[in-house]
Amino acid sequence: MNIIQFFIDFVLHIDTHLVTIVNTFGSWTYLIVFAIIFIETGAVIMPFLPGDSLLFAACALSANPIYNLHTGIFVVLFWVAAVAGDSLNFFIGHTIGKSITSHPFFGRFIKEENITKTEKFFEKHGGISITLARFMPIIRTFAPFVAGASGYKYSQFIRYNLAGATAWVVLCCGGGYFFGNFPLVKEHFSMIVLGIILVSLLPAVITFIKSRLGQKA
Repeated sequence: MNIIQFFIDFVLHIDTHLVTIVNTFGSWTYLIVFAIIFIETGAVIMPFLPGDSLLFAACALSANPIYNLHTGIFVVLFWVAAVAGDSLNFFIGHTIGKSITSHPFFGRFIKEENITKTEKFFEKHGGISITLARFMPIIRTFAPFVAGASGYKYSQFIRYNLAGATAWVVLCCGGGYFFGNFPLVKEHFSMIVLGIILVSLLPAVITFIKSRLGQKA
């Protein structure tokens, strides 16, 4: 199994892999999931890591007493990871800027077209795009970077960052905690995860289609 196949399998069967992590590492699971969310949002080169589905799956497990996990700890750690990750990403953008796309190593991971799409999204929606982007894979990783590179003030950025992180954690963790252990959800967890991914990508797809139609017009 190559790395791409492993990644796809990990995302679609994240509940199974998370159980394995819990059984193997115990309380260290908290640190592992914190690191995944922090890296997804804070490291500009890792936009493909699972975010929404990880929050959903982790809180679904915490609702099941056999795993001895605490939902409150997950909620706090995910919120801190989201806020701190976006802040780090912002300062990377502020310090390095878009020149990172021409770097021989980092340029392999950060495509200029993704940054350009995020810039257009940011220009269209303004500061609220930082909050909205939190629910959109890929774009949520580049939005703080673009905000920092564009000279946006951190004092304004942090307000939207806090709002987005709070809404994201409450919705994803709440959904996992209250619905993740329903028999229907557990039996079709892969489809639920795929649905979460598709729904979160929908705004970006709609924006892309509108921009293409506008160009043709």
